[in-house]
Formats: sequence, structure tokens, C-alpha cells
Amino acid sequence: MQKYSITVAGGGSTFTPGIVLMLLDHLDRFPIRKIRFYDNDADRQETVAKACEIYLKEHAPEIEFGYTTDPEAAFTDVDFVLAHIRVGKYAMRETDEKIPLRYGVLGQETCGPGGLAYGMRSIGGVIEILDYMEKYSPNAWMLNYSNPAAIVAEATRRLRPNSKILNICDMPIDLEEKMAHMCGLKSRKEMKVSYYGLNHFGWWSKIYDKDGNDLMPQIKKHMAANGFADALSDSNQHVDKSWMETFQKARDVYAVDPDTIPNTYLKYYLFPDYVVEHSNTEYTRANEVMDGREKTVFGTCRKIIEAGTSKIDGGFEVDAHATYIVDLACAIAKNTQERFLLIVPNEGAVENFDRTAMVEIPCIVGSNGYEKIVQGAIPQFQKGLMEQQVSVEKLTVEAWIEGSYQKLWQAFTLSRTVPSARVAKLILDDMIEANKGYWPELN
Repeated sequence: MQKYSITVAGGGSTFTPGIVLMLLDHLDRFPIRKIRFYDNDADRQETVAKACEIYLKEHAPEIEFGYTTDPEAAFTDVDFVLAHIRVGKYAMRETDEKIPLRYGVLGQETCGPGGLAYGMRSIGGVIEILDYMEKYSPNAWMLNYSNPAAIVAEATRRLRPNSKILNICDMPIDLEEKMAHMCGLKSRKEMKVSYYGLNHFGWWSKIYDKDGNDLMPQIKKHMAANGFADALSDSNQHVDKSWMETFQKARDVYAVDPDTIPNTYLKYYLFPDYVVEHSNTEYTRANEVMDGREKTVFGTCRKIIEAGTSKIDGGFEVDAHATYIVDLACAIAKNTQERFLLIVPNEGAVENFDRTAMVEIPCIVGSNGYEKIVQGAIPQFQKGLMEQQVSVEKLTVEAWIEGSYQKLWQAFTLSRTVPSARVAKLILDDMIEANKGYWPELN
């Protein structure tokens, strides 16, 4: 039986322990011979890696484990690269969120000016890792879920069009699990969906169960009453307050077009004024994560290292919804021809939309990559929103490639979240200052 070698790019991430546990949970269908972590922050990675090393020795001693900051060591003899990097870490996320709020504009990780700032930092990092992978393991596949996925995907389309990379996002997975829960199904895998949009900017148009029964009426009833909030299962009882509000606000987003089911991120584009009114300019989501998840995960890592064992109270937890990563790797490794939502070049899959756009749609995945499932023509409302947003994303990537201040100002101005070109310029100028050393020089 073939066993696979995995490199986790972003080894110091708070999500890495959950990913490792998830991989171990699925060794029966996706056997692993080697796991390596790669990060450019040696100290941060070491804390996570030492704890994971102890866990692996106790639970899967047959798997070779290592961690490094050396690209050659990290990317030689690799079958799959799982990439979830955060360039600038949470400190820069905090500036992404707080700078726009100074000007009455929403501050969010992947949406609006904050998302564009994050994208400008992420492009170089993802391209660099892709190049290392292709240099040292040219047959490997990168499963990339680094944010902001839409901008990163457009950059890889432009700069590395022939790379073996699949750009994916876990948010639709989470929402599909909630919809399955609404319908009394055990898993989203019991549903067959049609979906179109851009990453963090899409809509479900059809949802059926395995027998072909239409689930949309039942899901719409839930959405109209309470958004995604009433689909929270027992495992979601510790959902952060900010996420709870997002799941509830989906009710209002849904009301704008009750023929489809929206991705929750659309609240930032359709109700930006509401988001700003309900934002704390001094304490944003980045602070919530740093005080919550960041402290919890690193605290757990240190406890495991000090104890010399992973068998402690409040140890690591499996990142259960990340099983889609194993599903995707299995689809490539074993040619399962399973359906996934991927971020791919449109090329007519959404009939009445920009052919060069990176759209998020269902695809069939096998050992030779993916085949797109055509979604047909989309309604005018969604088309209009998507045309504007895809232009924002394309201008941002062009600004990075060309070092163009003008194009990045245009991108900020075009975002639905920004009220005027004047405000766009004020935010941009502050962000250039904050991102020195992360962004290319703009002229």
C-alpha cells in the first residue's frame, strides 16, 4: 500500500495541531509515511512542532516527523503540500481590521481593504512555496487554503498557470454541514449542490439529497427564520460571539435574494454599514483570536512539552471539518472522482461571466486534476456583484505584479465596502505605511 509524504506549510499555525490529528484519524484511507512542518518563524513553529512530535510518537510512531525553516529539507520527497500560511501573522491582521475602521469602513480579514492588504502580503509567500515545491518535488500537489483565497488564486492563475495547485476554502464546507443538520442528514456528503461565485462571495442555487429530493425549501425556511444560527449542533456550542452574529445575520443576507442560499461573508458587502456600527474599533476579531484560540493552542502545546506527554487534560482537538483536505488528497491519490468546491478559472463554467475570473464552483477531482461542472448563466444581481468584486481582485493582483499604486487605489475604490475614492486613498496610504517590508514597492 502506498504511503504519502506531507508537508504542512505554515507549521506554526494554531490550526496545525488540529490538521495533524485529522490526518491521523484517516490513516486507514490515506496512509502517511512522513509529516514535515515548514515555517519561516522558527520559534513559533518549534512550540507547535515539539508538541505535535510528542503526540505523534504516542499515537503514530511509525510516521517520520520533522520540522524545518529550510525549503530544500521541507519540500524534497513530498507528495502533498498543505498550505495555510498567514504572512504577518495576527499582528498584521489587527492592522488590516483597525485601519479601515478609523475611516468608518469595515475591518475584516478577507473582505474590503483588510482583505486586499492581506492579499498583497500573501501573494509572494504562496508563490515562493509553490516554486520550492516544484523545484524539489515537481510531481507534488499543493492543496492551498491560505487566505485571502480569491486573490491568491488569481495570482497563481496569472503567475504560475501550469502549477499543480488546488485552491480551496473551508467556509462552504462548514455551511454545508449546517444545512445538512437543518435537514436531519448526518453529513454534507449526503447532499449534492450547485454553487457559483467567487471565494467568500457565492450562492447555493440547488441542493438535493442522494435520492434527488429537493432540500432547498426546507433550508430556505430555516434561513428565513434565523439564518444559519439554528443549524448549530452540540459541537458548535463554543462558537465565538462574532461568528454567532454572522450566522444570525445570514437571515438578512438571504432576504436580499430568497431564491439562493448565500455564503455568510456576503454580509460584509451587502450590510457594511451594519458591520461598522457593530464593530469595536479597539477590539476586533484579531484580538478575539489572539486572546482566545492563540492562547489556548499555544498554552496546550507548552503543557504537552512540559509534561512530555499529550495525555493531559484539555489536549489537542481534531479539526473535524478539515476532513475535506483528506478527501481532496484521496481524490488525487486514488482517483475517486469526488465532487468538491474549488476556486478555478471560469472559462465558460459560469456562462455569462468573465472567462478569466477565478470562480468557486463544484468540480470533479481525480488523479489528473479537476473537471469543472458547468453552472450555466447566473442572475443579474449576482452577476453585477461578482463583476465588481472580481475587478477588485484582479486590480489588486495587477498592482502587486506591476508595483502600481494607481491600480491598488482603484481596487480599494471599487470595493463595495468603501464609500469613495477619497476614503480609499486615506486607507491605502495608512496601509502602505503599516505594510512596509511586506508589500512590494508601489509607484
